Amino acid sequence: MKPRVVGAVAAALTLTLALAGCSGKAKSSDDGAADKSGVKTGEGVTDSKITLGALTDMTGVYASLGKSVTQAQQLWAEETNRAGGICGRQIELTVRDHGYDPQKAIGAYTELEPDVLGFTQFIGSPFVSAVESRIDGQDKGIVLPQAWSANLVGSKYVRVIGATYDVETINLIDFLLDEKRIAEGDKIGHVYFEGDYGENALAGSKHAAKEAGLTVVEQKIKPTDNDMTAQVSALKQAGVKAVIVSAGPRQAASLVGVAAATGFAVPVVGNNSAYAPQLLATQAGAALQKDYYIGASTLPIGDAGAGPAKLAKAYGAKYPKDGLDNGVIAGYNAASVFGEALKKACESKDLTREGVDKALLTIKDFGADFGISHDFTDPSAPSTRQTVVMKPDAKTPGGLKVVRPAEVAPAAESFAPAS
Repeated sequence: MKPRVVGAVAAALTLTLALAGCSGKAKSSDDGAADKSGVKTGEGVTDSKITLGALTDMTGVYASLGKSVTQAQQLWAEETNRAGGICGRQIELTVRDHGYDPQKAIGAYTELEPDVLGFTQFIGSPFVSAVESRIDGQDKGIVLPQAWSANLVGSKYVRVIGATYDVETINLIDFLLDEKRIAEGDKIGHVYFEGDYGENALAGSKHAAKEAGLTVVEQKIKPTDNDMTAQVSALKQAGVKAVIVSAGPRQAASLVGVAAATGFAVPVVGNNSAYAPQLLATQAGAALQKDYYIGASTLPIGDAGAGPAKLAKAYGAKYPKDGLDNGVIAGYNAASVFGEALKKACESKDLTREGVDKALLTIKDFGADFGISHDFTDPSAPSTRQTVVMKPDAKTPGGLKVVRPAEVAPAAESFAPAS
C-alpha cells in the first residue's frame, strides 16, 4: 500500500475492518444471477431497481459542497427515472452524511457497501484512501469520490473525475506565472490541510516551484483550524509573492480576509475544494473578489455555456430556495458518469459490479458540455489534466466567472507523482 492517513482514520479503519471481518460475507461478482431478459445482476440490483450509495458531508467542513453534490445527484436520479430508468430499472440513491468524521465515514461505507452497486460520491480523500485497499481487494464496486488526491489514482474501482490536486496546483501556479504575478526567484506560500488532500497539493506546488525556480514556504493546518492569522503573519514575514490554499472554504475566507485587513496584498489561488459562494456574503467577500482564484475541472455553474445553463435551470426549478455552486456540476457529472457506465453494462447484459467496472473502462470524451472532456480508459491516470481558472464574482450565478479556460501547463502534462 501507498503511505496512508494515520491517527483517527487508521483507528477507524481498524475498527471497521474488524467489524467487516465478522460478517463472513464472501464477495464474488461471478455469483450474479441473470434476470428474465438475460441481464446478469449482483449487489444493489433487482429486477426493478438499481441502488447506488452516496457518502457525503452535510454538517462538517464541506457542508455546502456536500449538500449541492447530493441534491444534484438526486436531480439526476429523478430525471433518469422519469425517462424510464436504466436497463428497465429505477435508480435509487441511499445517502449517508458523515460530517467529515473519519469513523462515521468509514462506518457508513461498511454499512452501505453490501447493499449498493457502487457509490456516486464519497467526500473526503483521507476516508476514501482508508478503504481503498478493501475496495480494490474484495468489494470491487465503483466509487466516484468527490476527492482528487493522486493517491486514489491507479485503482480500477476508485476513479477520480478531474485533475488531481497536484496537477491542479501546478496549473494554478502556471496561471500566476502567465499573469506575471510571480517570477523566477520568488517565494510562494502554501497553506494546506494535513493528510491526503493538502499533501498531494503540496507535491504539485513543489514540482511547479522546482520547474520555475520558485521557493515554497509551507504552512500545514488541520481541518479544525479556522483562523489563519498566524499563517498570514508567517507568510508575510517570509516575503512570499503569492499564496496557494489547499483547505476548506472557511480557511480560504479567513486567509484572504486577514491578508486584506493586514495590508498583505498578494494573489491567492485555491484548489476546487477551497471555495463556496456563500463566502461572498461574509466580511471576506470583497477581498475574495479582488485577488482570489479557484481551479477546477469543469466550467462554473453560472457559465453561459449550454451544459451549465441547462443544469442551472433544472437545479433551480427543483431546489428554488438553494443557491448554486460548483458542487452542482461536480455531483451531476459524477452521477452521469455512473449512469453512462450502467447503460454500457446493460448493453453487455452485465449489471454486476464486474460488468460496470468493465463498462467504465470504455468511456472517454465524456462531459464536454461542462468544459472538459474526461477519459476513463486508463485507471493509472486522472480523467483529465486540464484546469479551468475562475474568480469569485457576486454578480454571476454560482459566484464564479472564468478568467482562463481549460488548459494544462507543460509542467502538469509531464508530471508523474512519486509512487
